[in-house]
Amino acid sequence: ASKLAAIPFRFKAGSAMAPGPEPQHHHHHHHHHRSNTKIPHKPFKSRHATKGLIKELNKGRTTLNEKGTRKTPHQQVMSKLDRRNQAKQIRQLKHQENSKSTSIFSGQQGAPRVVAIVPVCEEHDVTAAIRKLSDGNDIDAQRVAGGPTRVKVDRFKQTILYVPATRNLFTALDICRIADFVILVLPAEQDATEDGEQLLRAIESQGVSNVITVVQNLEKIQPPKKQPQILASLKSYIDHFFPQEKVHSLDSDRDCTNVIRSLCSTVPKGVKWREDRSWMLVEDVRWPESTIDSGSRGEVIVSGVVRGKGLKANRLVQIGDWGHFQIEKITDATLPIPAKNSTDGMVGEPSTTNSAVLEVSDVDRDDLAELAPFDECMADSGDIPVSEVPTTKRGVLLDEHRYFSDDESHLPPPPKRLPKGTSPYQAAWFLGEMSDFSDEDEDELDEDGDLAMNGAPQPEDGVECLDKATQRDPTDAVTSEYPPSEMFLDPSPDDEMVQLAEYRARRKDEALEDREFPDEIELHPNVLARERLARYRGLKSLRTSRWETHEDKAYEPEDWERLLPVSDYKHALRQVTNEALVGGVPPGKRVSVHLRDVPLSLRAIYHPTEPLAAISLLRHEQKRAVVNFTITLSSEASRPLKSKEDLILQCGPRRFHINPLFSQTGNTPNNVHKFLRYLHPGQTAMATLIAPLTWGSIPAIFFKPSSSECENGFTDSPSLLSLVATGTSQPPSSSRVIAKRVILTGHPYKIHKKLVTVRYMFFNKEDVEWFKALQLWTKRGRSG
Repeated sequence: ASKLAAIPFRFKAGSAMAPGPEPQHHHHHHHHHRSNTKIPHKPFKSRHATKGLIKELNKGRTTLNEKGTRKTPHQQVMSKLDRRNQAKQIRQLKHQENSKSTSIFSGQQGAPRVVAIVPVCEEHDVTAAIRKLSDGNDIDAQRVAGGPTRVKVDRFKQTILYVPATRNLFTALDICRIADFVILVLPAEQDATEDGEQLLRAIESQGVSNVITVVQNLEKIQPPKKQPQILASLKSYIDHFFPQEKVHSLDSDRDCTNVIRSLCSTVPKGVKWREDRSWMLVEDVRWPESTIDSGSRGEVIVSGVVRGKGLKANRLVQIGDWGHFQIEKITDATLPIPAKNSTDGMVGEPSTTNSAVLEVSDVDRDDLAELAPFDECMADSGDIPVSEVPTTKRGVLLDEHRYFSDDESHLPPPPKRLPKGTSPYQAAWFLGEMSDFSDEDEDELDEDGDLAMNGAPQPEDGVECLDKATQRDPTDAVTSEYPPSEMFLDPSPDDEMVQLAEYRARRKDEALEDREFPDEIELHPNVLARERLARYRGLKSLRTSRWETHEDKAYEPEDWERLLPVSDYKHALRQVTNEALVGGVPPGKRVSVHLRDVPLSLRAIYHPTEPLAAISLLRHEQKRAVVNFTITLSSEASRPLKSKEDLILQCGPRRFHINPLFSQTGNTPNNVHKFLRYLHPGQTAMATLIAPLTWGSIPAIFFKPSSSECENGFTDSPSLLSLVATGTSQPPSSSRVIAKRVILTGHPYKIHKKLVTVRYMFFNKEDVEWFKALQLWTKRGRSG
């Protein structure tokens, strides 16, 4: 019995051996049970051979140029060993880049790490902040109270150059754009002001390297349990501009040590546009010894440590807001190594024996000319006929054709008079005025082609034509399918002027009007539209219609042909940036740059305590071109910006007073973009102006002077400047068309079926004949 119990049995559902009630009908035949333990797998169905099958079929053979194989290294499927090797190579390259970026700081002659100390509030003591950070180092008190302070950190074998910033806006921006590290000093006892917030936004918009945030006078907060809350609040505030891991306290020795460690060991990330050029912080300026009148020019020597790319004598150099100058030669200015027994951490001036000439400019150096020579431009354009303002125009220009007032070819053919109920297919068989219906259905025409006034009155004749038989208005006494007509009487000239003044009285604010009614204008009754709009043309489509440039030749600026044309921007940018990669004085070396023809009047505005930067320009960056910038007006702006409004643009190492034109962004097939009269808050547009060329995508910030004191020069007072917009430089283009669109508006006076009478648009017959080739549009998009 135990052996029988160990035998497994499987019963098929519904079979005769399955337990359960006895079936009523028994079938005497044999049953075959299927084997449920052996289930064959379905074959893999694929229309294409897999990689594993191909590998098995090849048996290790390799065939070149086989169809379907991946040719490039990016397409190839790498093995695990190859992936490890590639990761190792990437790791080694990154290590080499870090070593190269930090090698200029190592050694006794290494470049100092430039650290900008920026106070967010006026009450901060920058000197006390530097003394707290560099505690334990012997610092010259006069250098601390004045300009930059050089501190040698023996623990990390690094040199730090502290550059304090004042509350002047442009001075702080100049320091931050040449600094390796920016230390923001926040207040602990008061909230940040609007000027401090504007300073933070400007530093963020122009581009900045590593940022460290410290707080001053935290110990004065009582009771001490509130100090962590103050730190958390300051961290939340600064994270809106520069995300920080921690806000350090200058009252804590451990935090100060951590800040020094970060300054000495962290690799500065730098600024992209700055690292593509050669730059240096000017540490010393030497003027000519001979006393000459202030209007003369002479050679000025500036000294500093080369950073970024190699410094070339053939390229121009931008010195702060002084302008750009040519380099005569570059000499060595290495500082002498201080003695080991010297307790003074400062070093003296370079000796005269080390003034070896490193590089001299040659015939390939860039000139200071901003425009092309006049003679060459005239030689290039000698075969082009001089354009004159056409005086024989008889109609407005529509797309590429000008329609004269006596030429009716542009108008649609007049509708044929067809019998009632004629289908469009049947109407195609009627030629001209030939028709098969009786003359009784046609209007009788007089000799001049006008409708005969003695004919039968029609419903469309209105109230002017009464029924001759009954002398009654057919719409009043006779059932008609048309609505009753209204009588319109032309007002007197005086009444019409009063109505026009009332109609336009509600539209006073130009900015609000431009937002609600963009591009709409209203002409004065005494102004001729064909003279006021002589330079305008009609376009069927602003995006696709071809723009005829011949009409614009007469209105080009005086020096338009002398501007720099850039046909292939990408190729030119690659060529210029590759040229800056090789040659020049290597970075990390202290040099003296001899500048040519510097106005000696600049000595009066130079202050040794204020930092001065020297940034090398790329080739052709001194030449003027039609440059473009994307501009986004801050959503918090109090009012919109008007085109051609006075602004101050800072882009890279330079600042300009500009009056830009605003236009719509995007790419269109015909390269025509609509002109914007106003840039409203939160809106993004393209700002176009004539200015020196800037290669690459560089952050741009726009300031609005709030006082007439800023018109003649740049001011540093934050109260006289307001940061209104930010943007980025775009490729220059002299073929980009900015089309100023105007929409003539009128008031519908009377409407009769498909005939609409509009007034307040034109005020004489000649203007109507001039612009009759253009269509009329309604607000809902209907045209005619």
